[in-house]
Amino acid sequence: MKIIVVKDYEEMSAKCAEIFINQLKNKPDSTLGLATGGSPVGTYKKIVEAYNNGEVDFSKVKTYNLDEYCGISILHPQSYYYFMHDNLFNHVNIVEDNVHLPSASGENFVKQCDEYNAMLHEAEIDIQLLGIGSNGHIAFNEPGTPFDLETHVVELTDKTRQDNKRFFNSIDEVPTHALTMGIKNIMAAKQIVMLISGANKADTVLQLLNGPITEEFPASILHKHPNVTVIIDEAAYSKVQK
Repeated sequence: MKIIVVKDYEEMSAKCAEIFINQLKNKPDSTLGLATGGSPVGTYKKIVEAYNNGEVDFSKVKTYNLDEYCGISILHPQSYYYFMHDNLFNHVNIVEDNVHLPSASGENFVKQCDEYNAMLHEAEIDIQLLGIGSNGHIAFNEPGTPFDLETHVVELTDKTRQDNKRFFNSIDEVPTHALTMGIKNIMAAKQIVMLISGANKADTVLQLLNGPITEEFPASILHKHPNVTVIIDEAAYSKVQK
């Protein structure tokens, strides 16, 4: 696990964008694993800037997203479909047929899991972007999720729903379930880049870097991946002994 400590969110975003931009320059037909939430927004902005400057081309790129809320329309402003188009896809020349997100707006979520999992088995993700929840979750794989689980429906913990409440008008609007790539799917990526920012993640960073590998802290499994880069800003790194 390679650790890069940067000054702040802005520098974290720039460093991460640099990794993805270099990936696209070296392999224009890359398959990207993408994430949502607050952590990658700055990265996507810088990637869009690079596209506008003619540095990268998305015409041959394929993408697969980690997760999606269950039971809300893709047109809902807090759906991850909407998020990805608003923050990235609408601003680059990606082919819509090459964009893949879990479909979780119907009623048969198990079938939708199986369909997305089949897609992932046919894909080979070159680089996977991740954030981390304060409880160590990656995607929506909550503490206690088996490391060998693939795409599945998860009931979100109260902690995760509280963390995501800031994106909704009230806690009552935050979905209770999500469809997510499993940890096994995530670990299949050739390369993983994780972003961690803010003093509220300082205890999380301490656990990630110094704690045991355990299903009670899902991100700990990343220590077993051969190519992981974790970009951490100073506030999030503040409790790690120098």
